[in-house]
Amino acid sequence: MTTSTFITGVTGFVGSAVARKLIENGHRLKVLARPSSNKSNLQGLDAEIVEGDLLNPEAFTQSLRGCKYLFHVAADYRLWVPDPKRMMEINVEGTRRLMLAAQQAGVEKIVYCSSVAALGLVGDGSIADETTPVHKIIGVYKQSKYEAEQAVLKLIKENKLPAVIVNPSTPIGPRDIKPTPTGQMILDCIKGKMPAYVDTGLNIVHVDDVAQGHLLALEKGIIGEKYILGGENMSLRDLFAMTSKIANVRPPLVRLNQKVIWPVAVVSEWMANQFNIQPRVTREMLLMSYKKMFFSSAKAEKELGYTHRPAHEAIKDAVDWFRQQRYVS
Repeated sequence: MTTSTFITGVTGFVGSAVARKLIENGHRLKVLARPSSNKSNLQGLDAEIVEGDLLNPEAFTQSLRGCKYLFHVAADYRLWVPDPKRMMEINVEGTRRLMLAAQQAGVEKIVYCSSVAALGLVGDGSIADETTPVHKIIGVYKQSKYEAEQAVLKLIKENKLPAVIVNPSTPIGPRDIKPTPTGQMILDCIKGKMPAYVDTGLNIVHVDDVAQGHLLALEKGIIGEKYILGGENMSLRDLFAMTSKIANVRPPLVRLNQKVIWPVAVVSEWMANQFNIQPRVTREMLLMSYKKMFFSSAKAEKELGYTHRPAHEAIKDAVDWFRQQRYVS
């Protein structure tokens, strides 16, 4: 017997991977898509498309009725935005209102896709987990994900919202159509447009492992708990070295101090505002890079049975997909 499940963010990177994993496991999907969204990630998906916008979840509340589960994966994921207010509205208020609409519609269990951006960092190369205190939040995206997660936790506590929270680290892999900020770094490295790097670190995970983690959170996750869905902790230098070796291109060899790049970031932001383009580097990116974003998935591994493949496989799948889709000539 198939189970009716509602999912947001399915036109995006992580959401499309989650949708495919759910279909593989017998879920009948209703998927939310904005009318203006690039729907190429929906190709091959057997799902009912519901047109709507997170800024007005009440408009598609009727479509939630009859759905046993909700996966809320959609978010505005950019490290620079010309209008921070809109990102906050989508990621925070949109999430809160969707949670209330789902509960009103009788959804039995919700998996909310947060992010490690909402968690605390040790920052010195030590590894953080779900309990690491949050001291300082840099950047509007991180602020939005933190506030959205807090809103969900409040609804769990005060409204008995039946939600489990997952915190993916830095997913890479196929179907990164925009691409995401990390996917863009991989792509720039393949194209030889990454001449230098800064001393920072990330937790790299295959997007399909993140998708499997969502399913495990539905099946085994405890209401009100958070689970990091991560992979391998890597320095940015090692990430670019591995990417370059897989792609057979020259790796960036120059390590630059963040202070040296600061004037470039200022100019990049000015050009972005003047010409409505995405900046290559921003002051917030540089401030974030001072702390290594290393995380542990031990809790998800122990409680959910979560596993992840080596970072090498995730990077190779990303490189292969970008080439197959002609992002690289």
